[in-house]
Amino acid sequence: MFADSSVPAPAAVALDLTGRSALVTGAAGGIGRACAVRLAAAGARVHLVDVDAGALAAVADATGGTCHVADLTDEAAVAGLPADVDVLVNNAGTQHVAPIEDFPPETFRRMHALMVLAPFLLLRRVLPHMYARGWGRVVNVSSVHGLRASAYKSAYVSAKHALEGLSKVTAVEAAPYGVTSTCVCPGYVRTPLVSRQIAAQAAAHGLPEEEVTERVLLDRPALKRLIEPEEVAEAVAWLCTPQAGYLTGSSLCLDGAWTAT
Repeated sequence: MFADSSVPAPAAVALDLTGRSALVTGAAGGIGRACAVRLAAAGARVHLVDVDAGALAAVADATGGTCHVADLTDEAAVAGLPADVDVLVNNAGTQHVAPIEDFPPETFRRMHALMVLAPFLLLRRVLPHMYARGWGRVVNVSSVHGLRASAYKSAYVSAKHALEGLSKVTAVEAAPYGVTSTCVCPGYVRTPLVSRQIAAQAAAHGLPEEEVTERVLLDRPALKRLIEPEEVAEAVAWLCTPQAGYLTGSSLCLDGAWTAT
């Protein structure tokens, strides 16, 4: 028996980012969009980064944010993004599923460029500003796959593990300057990325999409539902509050007890 997949919208944590700026990657949809909307609602000036210009413009309309259409696998594009940022949300990611022996090396390199190198380059840009202001929040949207492995996801799992390590080093180096660095590790979130995985699995195995969700995606978590992007965004927002100021170098699991078993 699976729990009702419908959940009420999470209550907003008390957060005031008036006078602060935030940069969110992968902001055109899913978790990134939810984070941008949430941080803008708290008063932050949001910089929205994505390759999807059309969807990004819609998020800008909803948030009053500034669009930056950029391919984060291009180092020159990263170098053109704002440096005066108080909150950095490294969220952009992609997925490819294949056995290691069949995994295209170029796809592996591109995924690591997007999910490891780009966050590193963005940190190099924004940390001096955070240090100068004596305050900053780095939130890396990792995954339960930054802590656990699944077959056929060598690039994604290894990239998320690397992001976890980068976040910890950032926490150690940035602590004297009032800057925290934390990972948020959700399980499967109701996003276009996950929807495409469900559809692909259903087609490959000749199963209804609902059965794929229950038998594959929700096999490991104790809570038998997908996470909503807004739930992740509230966790990101909480990490920006004064009450979370001592939480750094850690990984906040939103995995329905996946990693507890």
